[in-house]
Amino acid sequence: MGQLDSANGQDLREMFSAATTWLDKSASDIDALNVFPVPDGDTGTNMLLTMRSSIEEAYRAPDRSASAVAQAMAGGAMVGARGNSGVILSQIWRGLAQGLADKESFTGSDLADALQQASVMAYKGLSNPVEGTILTVVKEASAAAGAQVASGTDDLISVMEAVVNAAGESVANTPSLLPVLREAGVVDAGGQGLYTILEGALRYLEGEVEQMQFRKPQMITSSIPLPTRLSPALADEVSYGYCTEFLLKGQKLDPDKMGKKLKKRGHSLIVVGDESTVRVHIHTYDPGKVIRYATSLGTMDQVSIRNMDEQHHDFLEMQKEKLPAVDMAIVAVVVGNGLADVFRSLGAAAIVPGGQTMNPSAKELLQAVNSVVVGKVIILPNNKNIVLTAEQVPSLTTKSVGVVPTETIPQGVAALLAFDYEADFETNVQIMKDTKSAVKSIEITRAVRSVQLGGLKIKKKQAIGFLDGDLVAVDDKTTGALNQVLAKLDLNQAEVITIYYGADTGLVEAEQVSLSIREQYPQLQIEVVQGGQPHYNYIVSVE
Repeated sequence: MGQLDSANGQDLREMFSAATTWLDKSASDIDALNVFPVPDGDTGTNMLLTMRSSIEEAYRAPDRSASAVAQAMAGGAMVGARGNSGVILSQIWRGLAQGLADKESFTGSDLADALQQASVMAYKGLSNPVEGTILTVVKEASAAAGAQVASGTDDLISVMEAVVNAAGESVANTPSLLPVLREAGVVDAGGQGLYTILEGALRYLEGEVEQMQFRKPQMITSSIPLPTRLSPALADEVSYGYCTEFLLKGQKLDPDKMGKKLKKRGHSLIVVGDESTVRVHIHTYDPGKVIRYATSLGTMDQVSIRNMDEQHHDFLEMQKEKLPAVDMAIVAVVVGNGLADVFRSLGAAAIVPGGQTMNPSAKELLQAVNSVVVGKVIILPNNKNIVLTAEQVPSLTTKSVGVVPTETIPQGVAALLAFDYEADFETNVQIMKDTKSAVKSIEITRAVRSVQLGGLKIKKKQAIGFLDGDLVAVDDKTTGALNQVLAKLDLNQAEVITIYYGADTGLVEAEQVSLSIREQYPQLQIEVVQGGQPHYNYIVSVE
């Protein structure tokens, strides 16, 4: 882990610009969590639009000081805030800007103080703050930052790591604080959105911008077992009215006075701003009265009135579509956007990010098992270093958990393809175990150091090839190492080859490899897939 003593305004802008891009990758997944306050548009989308407005304004900051950029971010978020979550997010940036006032640059200690102010402002904006939401997440994340600094560490990266870890734990705990989340079987969407933003900022500070292109944010799962999704029959009895929000411009506006007046007109009220600009969000059965009151005070802009009953109906329909068709689910450990898409398309209900150099804990696997709505779960570890960890999970839950000890991605794919929706749980576990050995797995990467191993003399950064986990090839080029491994197989007996390319390998090179194999073995069916996996240039399945 590197260290960073301080950062300026440009760093602040770029870290949250990267965080916005990171949020964009999971906005739709966060939308699917949206439950509380029910319904409030699309939480992930609203937070993304708010962040984009914030970053756009940050690029217009008058100078590169931390103070100027933070103020610009807060202003952009205020003007561009969408939905309940977006307005709260704008308050967080407003508090952060207050905490960084008059600072050219900031240290870990400065950031901790600013996050504390952000937490205070987030709570201040709501007429009725509710725990188990984004509010709790920012509070606990800021407390972790303060504790990290109090321990004697002023390093920015260390502080942000503490912030992100605490935010993740806080999100996982939201169902234990808010019954509606527990009943719906999800964590808080706004909290997940904030966690994703903070995680993206940390990854930027750690110099992982390039790797972020090939990864996807982690969706936090509950730290407690969750029963099921929201009950449509029960929820349909509730009427929600209209989500009304707007930006009010005027002179000598009083947000506190407006808040007291509007509190009688609805619920989920947020009124934030200053004497010249006020952002209002409210759930009301009579938006006309709210609009008439606001127009008596100033000029309205960005007016949005949405029928929440219709939104909620759409939400319930989406949840119904997600209900499982069988009483079993599959949890797979995968790293790389393309590979994750492959496993989802083949029926995996939950993906745990992980693989070589990135081994998930038993707790993370347990959270994934608890996140699915069925009582029987099959885990595919897809890496030999994760198999033993996965085998700890059955003893940690009351669910029936079977572990198919897949050691490679190709074995995991083969096991998934063998899953029989008409067979019972025990039969499927056995079928998948039997099938995983029917595929040959090739992995091509580069050596991180010079070594002599298995009769091969390897120099640092040379390409090395593995066949079913055994090191069997070395070459200056990744394609050379791949060809060496393929030569050790009788491809005349094979039928299908699937090439998953990742690391720094591009589509053009992968297609050339495919063409070369096809020329030698025209009978083979060859597929090229963008796996997006880090470290490994090629993962190849031979069946």
